[in-house]
Amino acid sequence: MLSAQQIIDKLELQPHPEGGYFKETYRSTGKIPQESLGDGYSGKRNFSTCIYFMLTSEKFSALHRIEQDEIWHFYYGAPIKLHIITNAGEYSTHMIGRNIENGEVPQFVVPGNCWFAGEVIEKDSFSLIGCTVSPGFDFDDFELKSRKELTALYPNLKKEIERLTHH
Repeated sequence: MLSAQQIIDKLELQPHPEGGYFKETYRSTGKIPQESLGDGYSGKRNFSTCIYFMLTSEKFSALHRIEQDEIWHFYYGAPIKLHIITNAGEYSTHMIGRNIENGEVPQFVVPGNCWFAGEVIEKDSFSLIGCTVSPGFDFDDFELKSRKELTALYPNLKKEIERLTHH
């Protein structure tokens, strides 16, 4: 089995602002005009984008949200625990991995505008996944709040928020 660092090097992954490592692998050439996207968007967007995304036991994906739905695809390594908070404050977790018999799924769709975070729960492990976003990802659609801001929004989830934010 390859190490996390070997995969980072071979796939040329870079640090991601939410945590973990990534590399964009696809961005459609076609674009959707802003007037067809709705109020949450500022400008046109590509039809779709896709990235490699790696998390490790030490590098989790902090709570963040985007306008679009995001599809997580499991590729390699340990399973990921995905945490989701809806705008109404409903909290859920989902396991992404290969062990379908144990309730893991190899693919999961995170609904747009939900806060979400991912973590590798096995000690000294990593996970390589892919994330597909449609309409395509743009950092204008990305929101990463502080621990204090999220706790003010969802005080009943303080423990989860403290663990799943970087600051």
